[in-house]
Amino acid sequence: NQTAIKEFILLGFSYGLQVQILLYLVFLVTYMVTITENAVIIFVVKTNHHLQKPMYYFLGNLSFLEIWYISVTLPRLLFGFWSQSMTISFSSCMTQLYFFISLMCTECVLLAAMAYDRYLAVCHPLRYPAIMTDKLCFQLSILSWAGGFSISLVKVTFISRLTFCGPQVINHFFCDISPVLNLSCSDMSLAETVDFALALVILLVPLLIIVFSYCCILSTILCMPSAQGRRKAFSTCTSHFSVVIIFFSATLFMYARPRRIHPFNLNKIVSVFYAVFTPALNPLIYCLRNKEVKEILQRI
Repeated sequence: NQTAIKEFILLGFSYGLQVQILLYLVFLVTYMVTITENAVIIFVVKTNHHLQKPMYYFLGNLSFLEIWYISVTLPRLLFGFWSQSMTISFSSCMTQLYFFISLMCTECVLLAAMAYDRYLAVCHPLRYPAIMTDKLCFQLSILSWAGGFSISLVKVTFISRLTFCGPQVINHFFCDISPVLNLSCSDMSLAETVDFALALVILLVPLLIIVFSYCCILSTILCMPSAQGRRKAFSTCTSHFSVVIIFFSATLFMYARPRRIHPFNLNKIVSVFYAVFTPALNPLIYCLRNKEVKEILQRI
């Protein structure tokens, strides 16, 4: 006899009171800084006609995504620190899982679109304004959001159909795929296969586009006769390339491997990095490496 559970217990960070207070303050400051950084970037991009370019259009999209990305997990974690109530209903868990995976998949495609934009800007500068039009930018952004939310819907649909009968403790600070799958007591081979296959598609296809784009960019830069021209072309890509390395190194480690994995604390640490600190780092990377954005922020 098995009784399906209706709520989970998020184990979170089960340390002493002093450590939990410190973690609460760190996560609270990180959340506030992340929201502020990304909101400032959106405001700057929208209000300055000098930044009405495809690169900054995608940057605004990325900042909007990062605000929601960190808001899916961190407020619930902060509430748990404050109230000491770490229970979450099954429906809330599936909802959190859906939006988190949706935003992650969207970011994968969006980073590939940004790489394609940099490829056109460096490798085909004369044709760039004719190819990367406002219409194409809008279509690429819609493709990113629609593709990410559609793939996540399929993944979460298969996971939600599984039977969960205990133990109901999730050794994580939010509902992620592997910790949730570890609690299933039904045959989950189909759900694991679908999840793994879609994870490979949404991670590897954009990554291949990014690698191809940067191979072409590097080849074009090396063929430039002027050292100043090479530095200028390279500087337009370094911030995006840095974000790509940080994001894909963590997500490939977590999601592009067969399930079922055990909930080691290492997975929790990696999850903190890409779910909490990466959204805070991305605006800093783009601003510190971008002369136009820095000048506008200094004037403001």
